[in-house]
Amino acid sequence: MRVLTLLATLFLSTAIAQSYLPPLDPNEDITITFYNYNLASAGLGAQGTQRLIDEFMEANPNVTVEGVGVSSDQMISRIQADVVAGRAPDVAQIVFDDLDFLANGLGITPLEELVAPEELAAHYEGFNPRGLELGRLDGSTYGLAYTFSTPVLWINEDLFRAAGLDPDAPPTTWAAVQAAAQTIQDATDAYGVYVSVFGQFDWMFQSLVLSNSGRVLSEDRSELTFDTPEAIGAVQMLRDLRDAGLKPDLGFNEALEAFLTGNLAMYVQTSAVQSYLLSASQGVFELGAAKLPAFGDKPVQPTNSGSALFILTDDPMKQRAAWELMKFATSERGYTIITTEIGYLPLRPAIVRDPAYLGDWVAANPIVEPNLAQLENLSPWVPFPGPNYKQMALLMMAAVEEAGFGDAPVADVMLDAHERASALMPR
Repeated sequence: MRVLTLLATLFLSTAIAQSYLPPLDPNEDITITFYNYNLASAGLGAQGTQRLIDEFMEANPNVTVEGVGVSSDQMISRIQADVVAGRAPDVAQIVFDDLDFLANGLGITPLEELVAPEELAAHYEGFNPRGLELGRLDGSTYGLAYTFSTPVLWINEDLFRAAGLDPDAPPTTWAAVQAAAQTIQDATDAYGVYVSVFGQFDWMFQSLVLSNSGRVLSEDRSELTFDTPEAIGAVQMLRDLRDAGLKPDLGFNEALEAFLTGNLAMYVQTSAVQSYLLSASQGVFELGAAKLPAFGDKPVQPTNSGSALFILTDDPMKQRAAWELMKFATSERGYTIITTEIGYLPLRPAIVRDPAYLGDWVAANPIVEPNLAQLENLSPWVPFPGPNYKQMALLMMAAVEEAGFGDAPVADVMLDAHERASALMPR
């Protein structure tokens, strides 16, 4: 009996010690800062995000959200500088490859320690399970998946028809992409294909490697693995397109301009540009979309780009306000705004066919269907570990660009980058 009493006392003490976020006090005004990279963009991304913020504040009149536009590539350095200066944001939109650093470098608090289990469960109901995993590391949820996209094969349907190809039967493999690109270039003055895999963010490269049965990081997160035949083979595909004269040597902005002016037939890019492409292509050409192509008969495993929302403040009332903003942004209404006005994927599957939310819009915009279908095969964007995670990713992506556009053997370039990046791994 004494043992049971002691155990009961211990359990009660633990329960009392565990305190979750208090509810919002309707009589107390709260102001929170929200660092958001869509607010730093021109056009639809900023407009849609501001609508989210405005509707949230209308529903919560005692909460003021001060949105601050910070580009995605500057977000972590800006947060670090503002932490040192004593003006850290309360909540921030941060890309998924920063997850390990946020958890182990900045030491932010997991949602499970802030929000009561029943409240978390209620909000997670109806959420795409794969989406929830994106903000988790080692069993804890540090961020709530927010804006989200997959790589899409965008198509100029007019150029397909001009070359005698059926835009309703787009290429499903990289070999078929190469064949279609050759046919289009032979029949028109347009470029065949551009794969927007270059740059500092490696999520699309991870999509290619995973779809070729490889990985860039071992499953136990202890070893970089972009030196394998599968990873090298993904880069070799890009080189083969370039060597065949089918992939132009263009930068990011140049490739986008070529596609929008009708001078590029196929453009592999994030689905997040959907709203922009639909608007910019109107009256120029008919826009089509298809899933990411496969390497032969290997299953396609698209990786997501995008971000999660993270609570950075230690103030309980501001944490509560930030959590309420996160809940609204990832609610049925929130994802309706995000999908229709920005172009990201909804991570609540039930709203896709519901006329109260996205049903009518999806019916009127069937171009979104390939992107929705890819959610079934989604693989998370894997963050590199340790404080040097950005340098490792930059070394890898610089090698991908050098190998894809250059003349040195692909394997030599990738193996050299792997050796240098591996020296930066945590020991």
